[in-house]
Amino acid sequence: MAKHNVDSKYLDPDYEPVVNHSGNKVFDDVLNARVQRRTLMKGGVGAALASIMGFGLAGCGSDSSSVIASASAGSDPDGDNVSKTALGFDAVAVSTANNVVVPAGYSAKAFLPWGTPITGSYPEFRADASNSGAEQEQQVGMHHDGMHFFPIDFKAGGNRSDEGLLVMNHEYINQKALHPEGPTYNQSGMRPADEVRKEIAAHGVSVVHIKQDSAGTWDIVFESPFNRRVTGNTEMDIRGPVRGYQKLSTRFSPNGTQTRGTLNNCSMGPTPWGTYLAAEENWHGYFANGSQTQPREQTRHGVGNATRYDWEQADSGEDQYIRFNITPAAESAKDDYRNEANTFGYMVEIDPFTPESKPQKRTALGRFGHEGVIFAPVEEGKPVVCYSGDDSRFEYIYKFVSSRPYYAATASGYLLDEGTLYVARFNEDGSGDWLALSLDNLDFVARVQAAQGSSVGAVLFEGFENQADVLLNTRLAADIAGATPMDRPEWGAVDPNTGEVYFTLTNNSQRTEEQVNAANPNAENRTGHIIRWSEANKDFAAAEFQWDIFLFAGEQGTETIVDGKVVVSLTDDNIFNSPDGLWFDYNGRLWIQTDGSDAAPYQNNMMLAASPATRDIRRFFVGPQGCEVTGVVTTPDVKSMFVNIQHPARDWPFGTEGDHPRDATVIITRDDNGVIGA
Repeated sequence: MAKHNVDSKYLDPDYEPVVNHSGNKVFDDVLNARVQRRTLMKGGVGAALASIMGFGLAGCGSDSSSVIASASAGSDPDGDNVSKTALGFDAVAVSTANNVVVPAGYSAKAFLPWGTPITGSYPEFRADASNSGAEQEQQVGMHHDGMHFFPIDFKAGGNRSDEGLLVMNHEYINQKALHPEGPTYNQSGMRPADEVRKEIAAHGVSVVHIKQDSAGTWDIVFESPFNRRVTGNTEMDIRGPVRGYQKLSTRFSPNGTQTRGTLNNCSMGPTPWGTYLAAEENWHGYFANGSQTQPREQTRHGVGNATRYDWEQADSGEDQYIRFNITPAAESAKDDYRNEANTFGYMVEIDPFTPESKPQKRTALGRFGHEGVIFAPVEEGKPVVCYSGDDSRFEYIYKFVSSRPYYAATASGYLLDEGTLYVARFNEDGSGDWLALSLDNLDFVARVQAAQGSSVGAVLFEGFENQADVLLNTRLAADIAGATPMDRPEWGAVDPNTGEVYFTLTNNSQRTEEQVNAANPNAENRTGHIIRWSEANKDFAAAEFQWDIFLFAGEQGTETIVDGKVVVSLTDDNIFNSPDGLWFDYNGRLWIQTDGSDAAPYQNNMMLAASPATRDIRRFFVGPQGCEVTGVVTTPDVKSMFVNIQHPARDWPFGTEGDHPRDATVIITRDDNGVIGA
């Protein structure tokens, strides 16, 4: 149906329906809190926040007599990390300007806007947005998000900073901006097939070979064999335990081993072996099931009866478009697309150094609304460990531990196909447990058996057929395991100096007073916070961890308290809301990006730098009007920084005919060619 007849929520690409009704505080009665929450009101500001735990990350199972007041006290006894991560710039002020703001002594330049030709016949972008679908398949996609810079000599063990592959996600699209007059429909409510082709092509991933000249200017290496577009229609293999499972059978792949495309790619994760994992986040809005009832694989994710972009209504009636209508239409799943949505919701591995390679969906990492993935440092002979957040209200944080050990000489994506997926439970006393979502785990099996025949949220639970079924229904498995519902867990990052793991919890305005817990202590949490933990005995594969809250976001005067001591009180230099993007640079500075309210006092979205050792936090960057600041990476020498600007207001950074704003990457350098942030 045409969009004017559809509930407006389906038009919102950020629409994340609350589909976790498991009530996990009922599933697991939490321990009595030994930390009393209290509200802090700063004069005239009205910032109400709860205090955090009186414990540190130095030891596991510590009691109240062994607390530490800050990360610097517990994990940096010699002060080395203080000097490594010290901030050497003056904070920039909040801004409402339609341009990028960086500190004095820095320069910023827009680069690789939507529509930049990078491959094929290199078709030029037309300012009226009249490029065809075929041309968009050869151009940089829309709505830039997570990205990574791979040194061109990475596979040879090098770390060049003047040449490499910049790989970035394109999360979703602005239909109005993508076409000369926005999306169109004929009298029957059908859409021109080429418009649909173009929209699918504007999704996905871009791989761009870039190089710096002697003057320090970055540009595309044209005609490079590495330049590549992966789109919402690129053929992909399904790997891991869910490969071949009958619930993935479709007309395109009756044996459930292949699919087409990756969609709604938000953050990402570079692997230790030099590949790129793109996350599939809000994929549920691309599919429609008009049936009166839906399987749990759809209801637990919020699949509705209308799609966001009406791709299934392409007037050509081609198979590549009708697959987005997942209403059963034949006697067998092998003859329709009822299972098409089951082939989405994964981490997708792309090898940027092998352009002819086929992307791989790594199902052992679970199926949910992946924001991204972050790898722990690898060690020879030990398992590979990575973390991922499920970016929706009341969803969970996960960890994957490979079955096979890592060896640099042979490591590749096969390490992600066998292992154990865990979900986090944050206990009220500052301890935490990783709960194995495996039918080989007796505790999980006991909970599965106890839940059979009962209602788990909106699902009448009747068990799991096998481990593939567990992973296909990762959210439901986590409900049953007793995980802690979080306030939209988004990007993660591992401190290269201490090994502590950080996650942004962006916000959750729907959490009530009855639903708060120590890890998510604020009802109607509109500004968010950042949580962190240390694995037991510094073993990333451990089953237990110790956690605290690194920072609360909010207005001036918002305080973060550890062990009764104010460790951060936000000022004009560092107020922010809705932390989203998160990344540690190669020296250990933490970069925090926002995707929140642009109202006073915060104004345009921004990026801040933080020293984890001292909790010194300063605003480094402010984006143009209307944008989200998302995606950050530097070259290995930390002298060129790449930051993505998503959905900016019109006329930034390039003038266009009509309302066709262009997402772009910003390159930041120091005027003296020094280290960014130092």
